Amino acid sequence: MADAQVAMANQRCQEKTPVQILHEYGIKMGSAPVYELIQAQAEGDMHQSSFMFSVTIGGITCKGRGSTKKAAKHEAAEAALKLLKRDTQPNDRRDGLSPEAGESNHVGVLQELAMQRVWCLPEYVVCLETGPDHMKEFTVTCRLEGLEESGTGSSKRLARRAAAERMLGKLQSLSGSPEITWSPPSRVYVESLRQATGEKISLLRRTPLSIPNTDYIQMLLEISLELGFQVTYIGIDELTVNGQYQCLVELSTRPVTVCHGTGMTSSNAHNTAAHNALQYIKMVASKL
Repeated sequence: MADAQVAMANQRCQEKTPVQILHEYGIKMGSAPVYELIQAQAEGDMHQSSFMFSVTIGGITCKGRGSTKKAAKHEAAEAALKLLKRDTQPNDRRDGLSPEAGESNHVGVLQELAMQRVWCLPEYVVCLETGPDHMKEFTVTCRLEGLEESGTGSSKRLARRAAAERMLGKLQSLSGSPEITWSPPSRVYVESLRQATGEKISLLRRTPLSIPNTDYIQMLLEISLELGFQVTYIGIDELTVNGQYQCLVELSTRPVTVCHGTGMTSSNAHNTAAHNALQYIKMVASKL
């Protein structure tokens, strides 16, 4: 599983320069890297010249310095790739892990897989922190293309690695083999809802969303199964100023749809969030 994918990634890195790898990644994600020369200092001898480039891609900016412009761009691209993959050795050692520990860097493998398949990059969220300061335990949730897995660890990084490992295991399970062949459902674009003609969406268009005691969670689930998007509920620990529970519901549409809900109980908040999501879907689907 991971060993083969790590070997493939390492082979690609040996064959291509960081500038080439970053460019290919940017093209796939629709955000080509932009380089800018921010410092050039010539000191007579060409071996003492110094250049600094910045590279911006996907909302991050990294810098690199070198004795030539090519070397400076190389360093900047390498720094950006390390930040995107989050798998540098110094970070591993800060968690008390050494490269010889025999464990694959599951976070890096999952990131590389997402880049290869042109998926959205994995998202990691710390959802729980327990224990005294000297014995903390963290729970991190990994979300990828509508899938969700959680992992625990004595540090956020270890919990994230455990979550990534579980996600890779889920992808293998969905693929039915160690080789990951699973593909996410077709992406549902919000604008396409106007042309949707299924039974559930047609019923939604003509059904008032004001009937008491309606199970909007079930209704949203049926709509999502018909249209092909994923539904994820995210509880918010903090109560409102009125003492009500809060919840977010996320729909894996393009762009992503997020709606908020509140209620006297957690289940009420979930149902309200689903109701608000249905209101939005109905509004978009009913536009002429």
